[in-house]
Amino acid sequence: MIRIAAPHLEGREREYVTEAITSGWISSRGPYVARFEGAFATFCGVRHGVACASGTTALHLALAALRLGPGDEVIVPAFTMIGTVNPVRYVGASPVVADVSPETWNLTPETVAAALTPRTRAVIATHVYGHPADVEAIAAAAPGIPVVEDAAEAHGAECRGRRAGALGRIAAFSFYANKILTTGEGGMVVTDDDGLAERCRSLRDHAFGPDASRYEHSEVGFSYRMSNLQAAVGVAQTERARELVDRSRRVGMRYRDGLRGLRGVRCQGEAAWARHVYWVFGIVIEDGFGSSRDEARATLEAAGIETRDFFHPIHRQPAYSAELGGARCPVAEDLGKRGLYLPAGPGRPDDEVDAVVAALRRISATSAA
Repeated sequence: MIRIAAPHLEGREREYVTEAITSGWISSRGPYVARFEGAFATFCGVRHGVACASGTTALHLALAALRLGPGDEVIVPAFTMIGTVNPVRYVGASPVVADVSPETWNLTPETVAAALTPRTRAVIATHVYGHPADVEAIAAAAPGIPVVEDAAEAHGAECRGRRAGALGRIAAFSFYANKILTTGEGGMVVTDDDGLAERCRSLRDHAFGPDASRYEHSEVGFSYRMSNLQAAVGVAQTERARELVDRSRRVGMRYRDGLRGLRGVRCQGEAAWARHVYWVFGIVIEDGFGSSRDEARATLEAAGIETRDFFHPIHRQPAYSAELGGARCPVAEDLGKRGLYLPAGPGRPDDEVDAVVAALRRISATSAA
């Protein structure tokens, strides 16, 4: 089976984890946590990194640091993973969905502007599948409203030469096992805002006061820490960040070249101002392909190739349909019906990419016969 994700753990991960175990520092107090935070923040081009338990907890910390709460509205893309939207509810705010670009599958300034109300207090811009959203243009369309980057899928992606994580007011990353850089589980908030960084550090560890030994807490915080063992893996991964990002992009470009001209297959576009890192390689199966998305997935599965459906639109999710079901986001809805993504990742060998491309071409040829 050609699996959907292929992490690349061929650096100093084992050495650093062994060192952490030998030292006895396995909790969040270990030195690798601060090393990872500093190295990853530098990679993104910002001053602060706050390591935490997952990408979702990173986004929750970011929204809590912005002091969002009941009565506030947060614009979110209709086409995104549900982990983008759940933290809005965690802080008591209300999500408002906006449609996405048919080319990049990200929020646009126009869809954000159309979703603005007097209660809008933030915009979450997901960098879908590794293509950065145009955060600068989105911020211009929502003056004075902080843009929060959901950069879980976009390590190393660039918008006009600036890396994801340095584009908005604050950003959240994931280091889940299928991400370009991984710690198995884990996440990080990055920002240039000193106050937001300090507040995230406090909230991730129960909001202890200045003297933690007194067990005094300034407000209700969370237990969102990252362990020294995870951070040791993260340090090793960040040492090779440029290599891992380049490897992931090369996989995406190989798919683009291999699928060029294949009737009925539409790939995610790459804007002239963007550098796509292809966390996954997504395609939309159109009518000219000759079989449906679900039929193509079943045929690929039978050939030993694992795939995934695209995200279901947020307003069509059972958890949110009562609140958001009246929204109309035709691009997100079409992507949810027709899209699938293919095996990718920095550890993906060329022959597996070529095998997936060949399988898609066989399906198309058989359907046309």
